[in-house]
Amino acid sequence: MSRLRRLVVSDRWFFITCRLLPRRLILSPSEFAVLAQVIQERRAEHRFLLTAWVFLPDYWHAIFYPPHPLTVSRVMQTIKDGATKRINRARRGAASLPFAKFTLGAAKGSGQAVRKYHEKVEYIHLDPVKAGLASRPEDWPGSSVHDYSGNLDQAVVTPSGLSVDRVLLPVDQNTRI
Repeated sequence: MSRLRRLVVSDRWFFITCRLLPRRLILSPSEFAVLAQVIQERRAEHRFLLTAWVFLPDYWHAIFYPPHPLTVSRVMQTIKDGATKRINRARRGAASLPFAKFTLGAAKGSGQAVRKYHEKVEYIHLDPVKAGLASRPEDWPGSSVHDYSGNLDQAVVTPSGLSVDRVLLPVDQNTRI
């Protein structure tokens, strides 16, 4: 009997961290593009929201909203499976998963959920700077920071082609999201 537990939670925002397995080669810019394409395809297929993301050489972060009956586990399973197959095919490597288990945090019903959501978006965008990969968030092409410049009426073109879903969050800091 498997001891693997799957999260069957939906209808809330999830902050995701997905790391590569130890001893796997880091992701190249072309593999970032593969990951972005898989996420875009899975969004079109499953209709989950993506509001922030960043790809780094050995891990990636994202904020997803899977609407019921879709679960966060199903979202991650389809992304990891699709990206793994394509990356391994390009590397001509073994069929083992390059991605480890993912970790996540969800906005709970407690107060300050909107503020914490914005803190996670800022954390995601600053991560390449903290990792020493860029001097400013805008200098890192594998990030949704480019979607956060301009205004709501402008169509933003990100370097990766993976744009975020634009959503309006409640103004009240204590609103459950």
